[in-house]
Amino acid sequence: MLRTRLWMGTVLILLGVAMLVLDSHFEPYYPFLLLLMLVLCLAGCYEFLHLLPPERRPPEWLCYLCVLALILANWPAHLFGDALESPFKDPWGWIAPVLAVTVLGTLLVGMAHYREQAEPGHSVNQIGLTLLIVLYLGFLPCFLAQLRWHANGVGAVALTIFVPKCCDSGAYFTGRLLGRHKMTPVLSPKKTWEGFAGGVAAAVFGAWAIHRAAPSLPGGDLAALGFGLTVGVAGVLGDLAESLIKRDCRLKDASHVMPGFGGVLDVIDSIVFAAPVAYCWYL
Repeated sequence: MLRTRLWMGTVLILLGVAMLVLDSHFEPYYPFLLLLMLVLCLAGCYEFLHLLPPERRPPEWLCYLCVLALILANWPAHLFGDALESPFKDPWGWIAPVLAVTVLGTLLVGMAHYREQAEPGHSVNQIGLTLLIVLYLGFLPCFLAQLRWHANGVGAVALTIFVPKCCDSGAYFTGRLLGRHKMTPVLSPKKTWEGFAGGVAAAVFGAWAIHRAAPSLPGGDLAALGFGLTVGVAGVLGDLAESLIKRDCRLKDASHVMPGFGGVLDVIDSIVFAAPVAYCWYL
């Protein structure tokens, strides 16, 4: 298990680095970031949907379509900004309307598929699950995407991706070696307070090291330490949020496509949750 986790983790790190390096030759299009986000978010959408029993599963086509639309909405303002009028020069001027259409469209689909003889609450549950999936895997990743167009986009995206993963790795290894006191015995029985402390320490160190290699945070080393602390803690909460979803669905892993980690959701959970926190550091 440990060996598998190490080689798979190395592959994922190299994939992230390759995306950043290759995209630096394609400003401002960033096709490799777009491709990676589409693959991971749509695969995560598939896993989330199939964690749910068939009778509770919302319309799959609607979830995929809305996640796809929200990811794509990050690009037009940056590609065609000079030819656009306000508010569409602002990327959130694209994302917000797509999100609004998603909410309205989800309600309309719920109305179209309503069956009077269905179990009470069935339609409301499906609408709620659709919006949860779309917000989790379509909207939250927008904060990561938008950092790529920051003046120091390479460093900003590197910090947002790798700091939560440093926290994951630090917590895993510290917990294995020193873990004694259970942190969340119901949601995630293997997590310990010792692992949490080791993970946050790894996140702080990782943020400092990445910022030194590719400076991007205003405020220097002190800001990097604060970034590591807040984004590391957000990553832990993201991991626990995904654990909540899996436990409620009575499953241990989202899937088995990522040897040593579980599924795509098990890899991106901390990054997705931490992305809005990281974005706030660059406002």
